[in-house]
Amino acid sequence: MKTPKTLKVLKTPTKLAKLSAKIDDRTPAHRDRAIDGLRALALLAVPTGHWLLGGFTRDTDGGLHNASPLVTFDALAPAGWILQMLGIFFLVGGYSSYLSYQRRKDSTREWITGRLRRLGRPVLGATAVCAVLLPALHYGFGVPTATLHTASTLVVQPLWFVGVYAVITALTPYCVRASKRLGFWAAAPLLGSVAVVDLLRYGPYADAMPSWLSLLNLLPGWMFAYQLGVSWAHGRLGRRGAWLLLAGGTALFATLLLAFHYPMSMVGVPGEARTNSHPPSLLVLALAAAQSGAAILLRDRLARLLRRPALWAPVVLINLSAMTILCWHQIAMLAAAVPASHLGEIPGLTAAPDSGGWILTRLAWMPLFAGLLVVITRVARPLESPWKHAGTARRAAAGVLAAGFGYFALAA
Repeated sequence: MKTPKTLKVLKTPTKLAKLSAKIDDRTPAHRDRAIDGLRALALLAVPTGHWLLGGFTRDTDGGLHNASPLVTFDALAPAGWILQMLGIFFLVGGYSSYLSYQRRKDSTREWITGRLRRLGRPVLGATAVCAVLLPALHYGFGVPTATLHTASTLVVQPLWFVGVYAVITALTPYCVRASKRLGFWAAAPLLGSVAVVDLLRYGPYADAMPSWLSLLNLLPGWMFAYQLGVSWAHGRLGRRGAWLLLAGGTALFATLLLAFHYPMSMVGVPGEARTNSHPPSLLVLALAAAQSGAAILLRDRLARLLRRPALWAPVVLINLSAMTILCWHQIAMLAAAVPASHLGEIPGLTAAPDSGGWILTRLAWMPLFAGLLVVITRVARPLESPWKHAGTARRAAAGVLAAGFGYFALAA
């Protein structure tokens, strides 16, 4: 005979199964599950990478400062090759934008405005809330100013992506025209421009080049995968092109590492003169090309896999909260680290990331970060929805608070 405790345990999987089946039943037949799956995968790689490759040190006053385990552990660099999936994110972004642009009923200007509002609302809401939290944490709970500077920097860092993505989204009409004229090869000039800039800033005339030259890679570097996504949705990029991307991207990636000595890490490492991601180097595009080719080739297999309700339901939930996850995932880690900083140096949390034990303990902390992110997402998710009841004064106040928070973070 089953005890009440056993019955309770059995009911939980039943409820999850019913919820998964309900989500599956409500999914339209025309929904492209593979694209949503790729987006969810790329999105989850962002907090995973930041939580795994970002650590803290604690000063004598209890303040937290950013520290990277990559300074000590070069062997962690290949993890960034897997977790750096922004190329996939831009690929599916271009794919989805093309379909949305083709289905639009309003003007191009109205379509762009609508897309930008969807990107801007959660960013504005998150930064405005953080601006209110800063003085409350400092004067109410005695959180050191150093910790607040570190926290604000961590919150703002991922949001550069939203700004770049917004600009590229606004250029969707031009990406569509380029795809109609050049097809799959519309992304080639973007690759070429990044290669030229890299040659100038890393080649024999590097000492004569201005420091701002690398910024020229910012737009074409991230637009490369987006253009591939547009061409993919347009039907101008098929399996043959995907194989070319996979083979060519892999070969270029290996060549840049072995022959031209590009940094192995896909993210910035403190103390290193060169970085691959801010702004993107040719190595980032090589990785994006290989990842994009693999994604296109695996699309049908992934779509079949996501026909299973138990796998499809989490993909739907992640996509519904995509911007909230992006904006708040660093706050989830800080929600654990800041209180712990009052207790001293906690391995894997507030202690310096300079030992093998730190890696193991950080992995042990990550389920807590994930749980906190789930709780925060449930609270912050409404900020993604249209602010129907927010008047002009409230919107203006949110804008002022967000600007103040951004200034505080960047001034740090």
